[in-house]
Amino acid sequence: MRLSWSIALQFLRDGRAQSLLILVGIAVGSAVIVFITALVTGLQGNIVERTLGSQPQIVVKAPDLVPLTPSNADAPRSTVYLSRIDPRPQRLRGIDNAPAVLNALRTMPDVKAATPVVSGPAFAQRGNAVRAVAILGIEPRSYVRIIPVNTDMVAGQFAVGAEKILIGSRLASDLGLSIGDTLRLTGPSGQAQAFRVAGIFSLGVRDVDERQVYLGLQQAQTLLGLPGAITEIDLTVRELFSAQAIAARIARTFDLKAESWMTTNSQLLNALRSQSLSTNIIRLSIALSVALGIASVLAVSVVQRTREIGILRAMGATRLRMMSVFLIQGGVLGLIGSAVGAALGISLVYVFNHAGPRLFPVTVSPWLAPQAMLIATLAGIVAAYAPARRASHLDPVEAIRTI
Repeated sequence: MRLSWSIALQFLRDGRAQSLLILVGIAVGSAVIVFITALVTGLQGNIVERTLGSQPQIVVKAPDLVPLTPSNADAPRSTVYLSRIDPRPQRLRGIDNAPAVLNALRTMPDVKAATPVVSGPAFAQRGNAVRAVAILGIEPRSYVRIIPVNTDMVAGQFAVGAEKILIGSRLASDLGLSIGDTLRLTGPSGQAQAFRVAGIFSLGVRDVDERQVYLGLQQAQTLLGLPGAITEIDLTVRELFSAQAIAARIARTFDLKAESWMTTNSQLLNALRSQSLSTNIIRLSIALSVALGIASVLAVSVVQRTREIGILRAMGATRLRMMSVFLIQGGVLGLIGSAVGAALGISLVYVFNHAGPRLFPVTVSPWLAPQAMLIATLAGIVAAYAPARRASHLDPVEAIRTI
């Protein structure tokens, strides 16, 4: 094997111009793969973070009310069935045995955090101005582990309680509210209460900043006419893209309605999948181009070194040794070219973060460069197989006669 390495490196040194050109090609291809992968990963992470920054990853609610239908076996023969049954209206109601369900969800290994929420419609009134809003009664300490509203405060402080509420920045602007002002909330049950604005937040989502009002859990239960009830349990999970499977498992286990962010944001998920597919196609195309480049260079090398190959075979070099010489060349070209390309790709990411448009931060996974080098090295070995096989099957006598 040592002799094979020595011959392979000597062949590469003898063809410096060819070796340098293919190394440049591999380096450029690897740099594009590293940069594009890091860029798309950063873009997708930024989109998901912005989208899920204002909504939980899984929402657990009471199951929908459905019309009661008797079984055919128990029904008398004279029973007449309606051909059409109107669906039941979904009234606001709490989750049965919510404290036990909440505790069980918090012990699930896939669940990172869970918090109780009471939500429903209400009217916000200040003077003659009235707005339809959505009120959310929360436990502040556990809720910020799901949605970090406390980091998006633009005025006041993150505090809800007996008389304190948080409102969105657009709602504050519409009603002319500032910190310390009073806002009257009226729930669907007719209950009304005046609250003091303790803080104003901006989550960057127009609808949320315009309609959402946070208040204490007990105050929301009173306004919505649901004393002691919880209308939903919000969750965040350890693996973001396993939320759909976890939601399905929760629905089966607790006989509740569980929706993941992947269901409520299906268009976003399709866009992310399309981006990933496009990136994989680009990476595959570049990898094929690099492999074909290595194969063509080594094929030319076999033709140029036919005489030397014949002499080596006449001196006792086996077919396996001649094949290993060219496979080593392919692997070395892939390894060195991809190492240079990975460094170049990481440099491009650095330039993008510090001198680019700075739309979102791009980070490079510590495994990205080793993966790119491993794939390029294997691609180089595979690409070298055909030229190596041709070299190993050359007849020594015919090869030596070649001029």
